[in-house]
This record gives sequence, C-alpha cells and structure tokens, in this order.
Amino acid sequence: MVILVGAGLVQIFDRFPVTYQILKIFSIIYLVYLSWKIAAASKPENNNQTSKPMTFFDAALFQWVNPKAWVMALTAISVYTPSQDIQAILFVGIVFAVVNFPSVGTWAILGQQMQRLLTSQKRLKFFNIFMAALLLSSLYPVFFS
Repeated sequence: MVILVGAGLVQIFDRFPVTYQILKIFSIIYLVYLSWKIAAASKPENNNQTSKPMTFFDAALFQWVNPKAWVMALTAISVYTPSQDIQAILFVGIVFAVVNFPSVGTWAILGQQMQRLLTSQKRLKFFNIFMAALLLSSLYPVFFS
C-alpha cells in the first residue's frame, strides 16, 4: 500500500488537498469510535461457535478500507519521500515491510499471552479503558501539531 500510494495515489491527494482533510476527519472519527468500542468491550462469551479468522488475503484486502492504513501510507510517503522518486518510495515501502512483519508477529504473541493476565472482568475492563485512552492520546499530534 505504501508503494502504491507513493507511486501515484499521493498525487491525487496533492492535487486535491481537501482529500487530506476529509481523510483526517474520517480517521479521527474512526479512532474515537474504536476507542469507545475498546473501552466498552467485555470478555468474549465462551460459546461453542468457532469464528473463522481472516485469511492472509482477506487481511491484505482489508487494509484498503482501513483508515489507519491510509493515514500511515500517506504520512510515510509525504514525510519520508518528499522528492517522491521511485527509489525513495521503494525504500520506504521495503523498510515498512521489514519492520511490519516482526511487529505483527510480536503483537500476535503478546496478545495471546495477555489472556493469562486478563482472566477477571475487573482486570479486563481496566486494560480496555487504558488501551482506549492510549488510542485517544495518539490523536494528540493531530490536534496540536
């Protein structure tokens, strides 16, 4: 996504600067909504239904409708490749991919291990509210930069 945004999609955003503002507003709304959903989440019920996890392909396709992914890709290209030449775009894309794979793996492992700590409803509620607050605090630079 970073490479494709850098290779052409960023030009649409540069040509029509209002699209940055629209994306920013939708991203803020989405992150506030996610924070609320996280804070209000309760322990999943243990029913006999087994949900089918996303496949790799499904997860890759999901990124194209994920506002956080759009903001990340546009920011990466505009901040780290001001010249927007193909070598710089490829370099940023490769760096993001190299950093992303171990980060996602670590995130998954830590999430799995957190189940051991979040066994009570009280701890889970505290954790969810804390995570929601951290997500909301990540919006600080959007409002005060």
